[in-house]
Order: sequence, then structure tokens, then C-alpha cells
Amino acid sequence: MSKKLEGNGFWESSRIIIPEYKEAYLKLMKDRQRRGKRELDDQEVLLIEQALIESYNTRQSVILVVFSPFDDEELKGVITSINTARREVKLFRGEDDYSWIKLEDIISASI
Repeated sequence: MSKKLEGNGFWESSRIIIPEYKEAYLKLMKDRQRRGKRELDDQEVLLIEQALIESYNTRQSVILVVFSPFDDEELKGVITSINTARREVKLFRGEDDYSWIKLEDIISASI
């Protein structure tokens, strides 16, 4: 096989591909790795809500797994606020370190 097809040879040996096309192609390949969010059943939603409420009431630390299109993120902290109108919770992780997390993005929660 030709060395052109190995590693970065395809881009380096092809003079007709301009940098903008290369960037667009690489972005397209990354977007193809994007994954969809799975639907949670009612029982899983109930378990997540119970863990959030328990963390809020007792100020216990909770571990949340939050959906991301490429890789799920695991966050640990204490729920300090629940905004039912915006369907978000405030996760406090330390001094001046908090984040608002949408309820529909939470995949799992455990105390």
C-alpha cells in the first residue's frame, strides 16, 4: 500500500485539498461520533429525583452522571437549590464552584 494512505499522508500528499476543506472534513468525522441521549424509564427518573431530594434535604454529597454527546461526565457535590420552573438543580462542589444542571441531562444519581 502507498504511504499516502497511512497516517497524515492523505492530507500531505493531496495538493488540491485546501485547509478549509480539511477542517470541514475533520469536523464532520467528529460529528459522526456524536451519540444520542437514551430515554429513561419512569423508575429511573424516580430514583434520580429521590437522590436529588435527599441530597438537598440532608446536605449529603451526591454523584451525578450528566449526558454529553461525546462522553458522559461524572460530577460530585451537594444539591443546594432546586429550580422547578426551569427544571434545574444547583450542584455545589466547593467554595465558589457550582453549576446549574438541567434535570433532563442527568442520566443517573447516587448518594
